[in-house]
Amino acid sequence: MFEYSKMMQTNYLLEQAMDVESMRRKIIANNIANVDVPHFKRSEVNFESELKRAIEHNMDPMQKVKALKTDPRHFDFFEPKNIKSVKSRINVDYTTTYRNDGNNVDVEKEMVDAAKNQMRYNAYISSLNENYKIIKMVMRTV
Repeated sequence: MFEYSKMMQTNYLLEQAMDVESMRRKIIANNIANVDVPHFKRSEVNFESELKRAIEHNMDPMQKVKALKTDPRHFDFFEPKNIKSVKSRINVDYTTTYRNDGNNVDVEKEMVDAAKNQMRYNAYISSLNENYKIIKMVMRTV
């Protein structure tokens, strides 16, 4: 029962977000390392928009209209999307070019992204620590 609570769902999302930030850090480091490689295209991690889509999909009551299925091959109008099924994606930006050699890595942007990444990771750690403190406090009182 407790593992399906909102607090555990929050813990799961925070842990998933920390994994995504670790992956994002590796991608940013790869982009910076390849700044002088001709025709290298930068990558980025997409997770937050996928998570937002899953949350909004489960909250919209208009999408929960039941379909009349007269054949087993028919699809439902609404298929609930589990938040735990949301995975991060790595997108490569093939559309832009910043230099004549075809490379599209902007070191200043990557450094700003790295700083944002570190701040988000620290915020997730702090939030997860607070949740565990609350769980520990509740378990002491029970």
